[in-house]
This record gives sequence, C-alpha cells and structure tokens, in this order.
Amino acid sequence: MKTSILATCLMILFGAAAPAFADVPWQFSDDTRYMALGDSLAAGYGAQPVTRGYVYQLYQQGVFDQTPNTLFANAAVPGATSSDVLQYQVPQAVKRFQPHVITITVGGNDLLSIFGGADPEVVLAQFQNNLTAILASLYAGLPDSEIIVGNLYSVSEIPGADEVIPFFNQIVAGVSASFGAKVADVFSEFDGRNGLLLIDRHGAGVFEVHPTNAGYNAMADAFETAFNGP
Repeated sequence: MKTSILATCLMILFGAAAPAFADVPWQFSDDTRYMALGDSLAAGYGAQPVTRGYVYQLYQQGVFDQTPNTLFANAAVPGATSSDVLQYQVPQAVKRFQPHVITITVGGNDLLSIFGGADPEVVLAQFQNNLTAILASLYAGLPDSEIIVGNLYSVSEIPGADEVIPFFNQIVAGVSASFGAKVADVFSEFDGRNGLLLIDRHGAGVFEVHPTNAGYNAMADAFETAFNGP
C-alpha cells in the first residue's frame, strides 16, 4: 500500500512539473557539449584562479559555441597519465556525457618516468599505444565528435626535455593524423617566449613546470587556432 501511495505521489509531482520544463527557452538537447580530458594542464593547475586555465577560457570565450549554448564538463585530473585517461576518463565521455567537442592534454606525467631514468623508447611506445587507444575508443563511441589533442611545450631546465619533447610531439601529430583529429600546437606557442611557466618566476621551485596565467592564455590560443584554423 505504501509503495502504491509513493508511486502515485511521484507521478503527480513530476506530472505537474512537466509543463514548466517544457516552457523553458532553451533545451539541453540543442546545446553543444564540450568535455576536457587529461592531466593537470587541462585541470588548470597553477592558474590563478583555476578558471583561468585554458579549457575554462575556451568555454568562457565561446570558442566552440556561444557560452549559453554550451554544456561544459572537465574530467581532467592532476597527475593523470595516458593510461588513466584511457581507463577512467574516456568511458565517462563515451558512456555518460557524450560530447560534441573534446580537448585532450596528456602525456606529461608519462614523460616524468623518463626524466627519472626510465627507458625513453619504452615510455614513448606505451604512450603511443595509449593515445591510439584513446582516440580509437572516442571515435568508435562518438564518431561525429571533434577532437583536438594538444602537444607539449618543452622545459629546458629539465635535463633531457629538449631532446625528448620533439619525439613526443611527433607521436601526438602522427597518431592524431591517423584518426583525423586536430592538433593544438602548444609547443610553438611557447617556443622562445618567457614568462609562460611558473618556473620562470624568481625563487620558483625546479618542478614548477606548469603555466602561468599568460601560459594558459597561450594554450587557449593554440587550441582555438587548431579548431578554427590559422
């Protein structure tokens, strides 16, 4: 009896509410869905405030659609590797949010193991496999989505970075091209410029390799250019 009464109440409640939702001037089904995947760069780590991160700028500036017409979700997690993105973030995109536009910045945490002494060939090969699987899964589940993958800037203060990053960026370019994904040339936006990384600040720690607000502006420019064309 109690179950029947509860069911009746719920039907009345939601039945009465239905006309109100039908009268709203916008519909979620008509909105562009934008989702960011990746690591601390996509999460906006180091930006002040965090909403100055590049993915938030892309949303706030209406790069993919007007802001009122855009549903935005950021699944990025600081410290995430390409394996983490493949295992945990891609399923959220395909099974849950189902975005029309996806931006990805990942790989920096993979490279940390190289700078810690791991075999570069092994690490880069595994990253290539993971990025291939990421894009394959996204395009299989979301065939009409627009995907933009960011390459990485180099940090000359880290021994070996200037040698490893070009190989990493070649992998990003090659894998992305094989799927028809666009590449945001973050490397070129940063190359030869000062003040874009926290490490450039006086007294900053040696591991402060995340962008400043100016650096995140440069990243947003790279992704916008990739989306709209030069």
